[in-house]
Amino acid sequence: MAHDHSHDHAHAHASAHGHGHGHEGHSHGVAADADRRFLRGALALILGFMVAEVVVGLLAHSLALVSDAGHMLTDAASIVLALFAMRLASRPAKGSLTYGFKRAEILSAQANGITLLALAAIFVFEAVRRLLSPPEVQGGVVLATALAGILVNITAAWLISRANRSSLNVEGTYQHILNDAWAFLATAAAGLAVLLTGFDRADAVATLVVAALMLKAGYGLVSASWRIFLEAAPAGTDPDAIGRELVGFPGVQEIHDLHIWTITSGYPALSAHVLVDPDQDCHAIRLRLEQDLREHHGIEHTTLQVDHAAPETLQLGRAAGDPHCAESHGRIHRQQP
Repeated sequence: MAHDHSHDHAHAHASAHGHGHGHEGHSHGVAADADRRFLRGALALILGFMVAEVVVGLLAHSLALVSDAGHMLTDAASIVLALFAMRLASRPAKGSLTYGFKRAEILSAQANGITLLALAAIFVFEAVRRLLSPPEVQGGVVLATALAGILVNITAAWLISRANRSSLNVEGTYQHILNDAWAFLATAAAGLAVLLTGFDRADAVATLVVAALMLKAGYGLVSASWRIFLEAAPAGTDPDAIGRELVGFPGVQEIHDLHIWTITSGYPALSAHVLVDPDQDCHAIRLRLEQDLREHHGIEHTTLQVDHAAPETLQLGRAAGDPHCAESHGRIHRQQP
């Protein structure tokens, strides 16, 4: 007769990890406070310089400077959004939100990516217009402002790099700042070209470079966040390979309903239904499987329902009337005879 050990597993899992989760929560709180402090420092730098850059860009008739300022506005917005998402994500799970607000950080990262893509499209349009009809640009002012912007962005990027970049939320903000630093390099080169040669179109060319960088970073953030929203396995993780590995353990006969997804950045999860030989210890096998997933794949959040398989199931495969997941999802991994 089959035995359902999912409830026993849930209780054992909570008992085994309860203290560890409490300690981890405290450490994460300290780290989150430090992350917020670094982000607030970067925000103050960016806001101050952004205002100055808008004024100078308008006076110098430089689209490259104005586009950089627009990029810095998204930098500032991304930091504000990241700080808000971090505060939301730190709230405990309750009620219908069984994971709390952990995915708020992924929403923030996606918003950052979409903003970068939208701004890139705007700047490409305006740069093409200026290539066709370039205004007079004050190269010296553009060069000086861009060099100052490089220093500001390097400092801001350094501050954010000290935060936890394994978070897609923080990484999204970091990518904003890093792209802005490269953008200022392009703008500085344009200012130097205008100053030395009088080639005003260099400003529009620099804007196109900025837009290309924004497109690359924006696509990366949107793609990564969509993988999480679509419950895809973490990048670099092969569910079929893991299924074959687990079914290879002594006593394990079948793995099905295997799901691997990411709850939020750095928080992969796995669930599966495991059938074992009737004479095997379900709990012992579950512990071995959990240890393997933790040590070899970095998956600590696991939910394994381990059952004894009926003899006819082991001999004939999924027999008619078998109570175990008659409509299992995904590939079924069976022990080879």
